[in-house]
Amino acid sequence: MPLPPPAERELLHTRNIDLRGYRRADGLFDIEAHLTDVKSYAFDNEYRGRIAANEPLHDMWLRVTIDDDFVVHDIEAVTDAGPFEVCPAIAPNFKRMIGQRVGAGWRRAVQARLGGVEGCTHLVETLNAVGTVAFQTLYPYLAKKRQGRPRVGKPPLLNSCHAHRSDGELARKQWPEFYTGPGAPVTRPPREDVS
Repeated sequence: MPLPPPAERELLHTRNIDLRGYRRADGLFDIEAHLTDVKSYAFDNEYRGRIAANEPLHDMWLRVTIDDDFVVHDIEAVTDAGPFEVCPAIAPNFKRMIGQRVGAGWRRAVQARLGGVEGCTHLVETLNAVGTVAFQTLYPYLAKKRQGRPRVGKPPLLNSCHAHRSDGELARKQWPEFYTGPGAPVTRPPREDVS
């Protein structure tokens, strides 16, 4: 169901972020992102002069290469267009993410290495989104790869969102041993011997 009709309005700004996941021939995975920002009107920029309507103010790329354990093997950042001459100079800092694992704590790791003056706001925001696209890319592939083998430990999706909450219907059906809602088995801690 789409949003309800809006009030009368005029489009001023459009940000597009295109994220894609690839399986490489060498067994690694690339998550690639392309961000553009455009205005619906022309405006002057001290560094670039006149920027035409629908000409990208920001045109930026990221490629994050990970393995099937979600560990970053390489990262490339490119700024083809930015509002300041210095914008492309920050790209090498993104290599600081090599060796980090996409998963719990990903956003904190990104912020610790690339937050504030150590990164670019737009590329950092995009890098945060790379994490969820990595899971969307690898999860079905890894599930198929381990098909027929028993699961070890808590499913990574459990309690990751409203749909996957441990007390919800999805958990009851997919992971009954981790279900905590109505009708879940009650587990009691072992009794201590007080004799």
